[in-house]
Amino acid sequence: MKSLLTVIALLATLQFTRAQEQTIPFINQRPSIDGKLQEAVWQSLPSYSKFRNFIPENGSLSEQQTEVKIFHNGQSLFISAVYRDSTERTQIGSLKRDDIRNSVASSDAFVLVLDTNNQHQNAFYFACNIGGALSDALIERNGQFYNINNSWNAIWTAETSQENTRKIYEIEIPLSSIGFSENSPEFGLLFYHRDIKKNSWSSYSAITRNYQIFDLRFTKKFHVEKLNQSSTSRITLTPSITSQYQHTLRPALHKSQFTPSLDLQYSINASLRLDATVNPDFSQIDVDQQVTNLSQFSINFPERRNFFLENSDLFSNLGIPAVNPFYSRRIGAKSDILFGAKLSGNLSPKTRLGFLDVFTKANANTSAENYGALVLEQQLNRNFSTTGFIVNHQEMDGFRFGDQYNRVAGANVNYRSDNNKWTGLANYAKSLGNDYDSANNFYHLGMWYTSNKSEVGFSAHHVQQNYLTNIGFVPRLYTYDAASQQTMRESYTQANARLSFRTFFKNHASLDSYRYFLLRSSGTWNARGQLIQSSLFFNNALWFKNLSSIYFNAFFDYNELQYAFDLLRNGNYLQPGTYHYAGVQAGYNSVRNRNFRYNASLRHGSYYHGTRSRLFVNAEYLVLPTAKFRATYEVNAIDLKALGKRTFHLLRMTNELFFSRRLNWTTYIQYNTQLNNLNINSRLQWEYLPLSYVYLVVTDNFDQHVHRTNWGVALKLNYRFNI
Repeated sequence: MKSLLTVIALLATLQFTRAQEQTIPFINQRPSIDGKLQEAVWQSLPSYSKFRNFIPENGSLSEQQTEVKIFHNGQSLFISAVYRDSTERTQIGSLKRDDIRNSVASSDAFVLVLDTNNQHQNAFYFACNIGGALSDALIERNGQFYNINNSWNAIWTAETSQENTRKIYEIEIPLSSIGFSENSPEFGLLFYHRDIKKNSWSSYSAITRNYQIFDLRFTKKFHVEKLNQSSTSRITLTPSITSQYQHTLRPALHKSQFTPSLDLQYSINASLRLDATVNPDFSQIDVDQQVTNLSQFSINFPERRNFFLENSDLFSNLGIPAVNPFYSRRIGAKSDILFGAKLSGNLSPKTRLGFLDVFTKANANTSAENYGALVLEQQLNRNFSTTGFIVNHQEMDGFRFGDQYNRVAGANVNYRSDNNKWTGLANYAKSLGNDYDSANNFYHLGMWYTSNKSEVGFSAHHVQQNYLTNIGFVPRLYTYDAASQQTMRESYTQANARLSFRTFFKNHASLDSYRYFLLRSSGTWNARGQLIQSSLFFNNALWFKNLSSIYFNAFFDYNELQYAFDLLRNGNYLQPGTYHYAGVQAGYNSVRNRNFRYNASLRHGSYYHGTRSRLFVNAEYLVLPTAKFRATYEVNAIDLKALGKRTFHLLRMTNELFFSRRLNWTTYIQYNTQLNNLNINSRLQWEYLPLSYVYLVVTDNFDQHVHRTNWGVALKLNYRFNI
């Protein structure tokens, strides 16, 4: 009798557990996406609620709750979210697609994050604000942090409505837009809501403030019923035509060009995709934000070309930010791309593959070249994952490999603890080439600890002289000697440490949190073991309840300058030697839920054997929801005594007009005296069908005296076929 009762209790427990399991049920229905939620299917589904505050009052139940329901019909994923606001008022920061900073972070919005492999490595990000503006992106792991790459796009739809204080979101995401495996029907999901009026973020997962709100380690596991990948395989073709005219004044040159191109996506299965591009044109992408660079080393800019973005974390996380063997912006920098192919996705639930091969055209300055990469990522267990890779850069003779090549091969190991507090990363890589076979290694080891109130981390890496990465980014390896006008290459070792303490105020009338201690330090040693550079950075910051903040920074630097440095760009260079300098900085960030918001900082201190003063001001004004105006001004005044004085000005202005959710006009104006350039880039963008666009782009360049140097205009049309 006792055994029978035990069996009955066990069966009851299993039945209860199954009933409590979070699921994405299969229901063979398709609701109308109108933001109304009037279909019976929505009434039959369980709701997921009890959202908790992320900001402010971290961890407590939100006063205004969000209720989420979700199901799929084998073709699409359907999500509804109802936010029970305390007011009928809404606020929208932008109607522009993929403008996450404004259409999501500065709006009333709902966000869904889908980790379809439930491995905490990468995920799909879908957001819709109350005005119906869509934002989609990829979330990619980068060491201990996660990045949002908003240049990725997918076809999906969403509509919103309002019933008194109920704000309603209804979303359809075709399963063909996301990668998954039917052999692993477990998705990791994050739901969160942004109420810009209250300056609040709330999440279905309890996430402490020291983590990012899109940290994939906090996803909730959902079992997907009857997941069938065969229904999602398809081909997408996107042909485009571009007509360009460019005019250079000095010397006088005119160039007209007509460029047809083709992009293809073939879903081998729901988790493995082949991308191909032929004669691609990238004239429509956003211009890079110019910066003032006062260091001796190069800086990098983010990848914005869509071909390189799908599963881009596979290729971009092969090293560390300061030593990356694969930097896709190198591809096509010297000559145009002829064609390329990329195979990426999951071979199994715990195994990811990335293969990329791109051919560039020959021109007057360079031969045809081939760029390739092969990456294999394996989840070893719940705590460890590893990545092996090889990157190849090869000179081409027609379609045959030439003699000159550069290859980098290596492996990485990632660690994360069960409690999400510890992360670690170990790297090793070796460079291979025609002219060297020694001193060609890279080593790195890092460990970081994060808790609710503290952070501590340490990392160290060593780069040898011949660790050459033609497709990579290793700026510290190269130093330009202004005296000899030669670029020197030397081995180095660098160590970095961070320690931070922060307290959060509960139920305080005006204060949110206080970071009373943040210390970052770094040291760099040359091949002889001599300390050649070290820095200490101290920060103290106070956040108010409305999330405006004030902060104070102090800087202490030691620099054993190895080579002459023309900091002022006037021909008078700093001589090699020992320099000590320090500075202080204070700043203020205004509240972000107002039509006018701003931040400013002021820095002053010694600099090499002189002084440096820096003023930074950023201001935005929103005319909701039709326009946004933003201006950023930075000025660096440097006095190096006998070597001269120089003031570098950098002005960036962005003006955006939103005629509808699908039609917008954006103009960028950038004035940079360090580069002797005034650039104007104006782009009209019309999404006449989902992910089918017409672009009209006008670019004008002037020198700092506003004398025109060149200008151009481009008209691009593409059309997306789903087969």
